[in-house]
Amino acid sequence: MVSIGYFLACEEFGPQELVRQARMAEEAGFQRLWISDHFHPWTDAQGNSPFVWSVIGALSQVTSLPVGTAVTCPTFRMHPAVVAHAAATAAVQLEGRFTLGVGSGEALNEHVLGHQWPPARERLERLEEAVEIIRLLHRGKRTTFRGTFYRVDEARLYTVPDEPVPISVSAFGPKATDLAARIGDAFCTASPDAELVERYRSAGGGKRPVQGGMKVCWAPSEHEGLDTAHRLWANELLPGQLPSTLTRQKDFAAAASLVPREAVAEQMVCGPDPARHRARVQQYADAGFDEVYVQQIGGRHEEFFHVWQDEVLPAFHRG
Repeated sequence: MVSIGYFLACEEFGPQELVRQARMAEEAGFQRLWISDHFHPWTDAQGNSPFVWSVIGALSQVTSLPVGTAVTCPTFRMHPAVVAHAAATAAVQLEGRFTLGVGSGEALNEHVLGHQWPPARERLERLEEAVEIIRLLHRGKRTTFRGTFYRVDEARLYTVPDEPVPISVSAFGPKATDLAARIGDAFCTASPDAELVERYRSAGGGKRPVQGGMKVCWAPSEHEGLDTAHRLWANELLPGQLPSTLTRQKDFAAAASLVPREAVAEQMVCGPDPARHRARVQQYADAGFDEVYVQQIGGRHEEFFHVWQDEVLPAFHRG
């Protein structure tokens, strides 16, 4: 059956709170963890953005669950050789329970070093070359690489895990999905899109894991939950290239203000009804996902984990 993990949101919580949530997730019966990798939150209202690699080090000391980034951009803000170094160390700390999730990134995070933000085609080409470098370095051998976008000169990682770090590739459209099928060990996306899953599998992904992320807002009432979800994560519904091209939190907030509450209600389960939470997970299972990672928006994590432990997870983790 589908494996359910918890999604740690670096955009919304500081490092100590993320570690606390990871502990609660394992105690509640969640089977794995995702953690986002951002330099900025999407909006000022979200209010956080700790350095993910420091948090992963802390997670390795408090949880036995597998951990993956969702997702790291290894092309601008961090050179792929540096990402390879960080991922190898994380895998050693987690005793092999680490997956490096990668994607082509957003200008919001990657513009901070002054790079010009290229079109989507080049971003995917850079991602493919970056993954090649990461895989070469994870062999633990001295590596020199001369590519179209990156160079590596006589580099060797001395601290590497026994097995190469699995790489999951994020995609939201057909071209990126085809790339994920070609270069990834797994595929991740953020909606229960059965057509995208089928495209991934038929393009070469085969039986490799398909991972999905979802957001909910458990609250005593649907109205309260929807208020919180709309205030903090309406940006999740921005269309087209906006999420990958805007650079400032206030621009995301301005664009998100145009997203109607009804649209958020359709995308995110809000309120206390466990049947609706179960139904949302089932949508991913029916679409062919192997792993689903759920994020609780806002606070009330004690109540969220209690409800999911008792009334949601047992429906999917029987036997």
